[in-house]
Amino acid sequence: MSRANRVAAVAIVALLALQWLWHAWLAPPQSQPWAMALFFSLPILPAVVLLAIGHRRAGFWGSLAALVYFSHGVMAAWSDPGATGLALAQSLLAAVLVVSASWDGVRARFSKRPAAPDV
Repeated sequence: MSRANRVAAVAIVALLALQWLWHAWLAPPQSQPWAMALFFSLPILPAVVLLAIGHRRAGFWGSLAALVYFSHGVMAAWSDPGATGLALAQSLLAAVLVVSASWDGVRARFSKRPAAPDV
């Protein structure tokens, strides 16, 4: 497992933990905080399951979910002054996940390749 994949795995787990910390403990809603935490955990759960079984596509599915979390984090940072720190942390984790999950592919794409033989 490359370093970028390990960073992606940590970001996936951190995003899941952040949802439960944010919506169930640090800034819970007035009613049923566990339901809200579960609802906000749903997008990242497929990536967590894939990570748990060691599937190589966990970072890809996590980065798809991270797009939702990034958008929500930016929106919450602008609209809820009480949750700005948590929202920005969510956006930052989402960005780290997207970059780390795609790092190996981007590096392979732009690495120097040997010249093609003349035909």
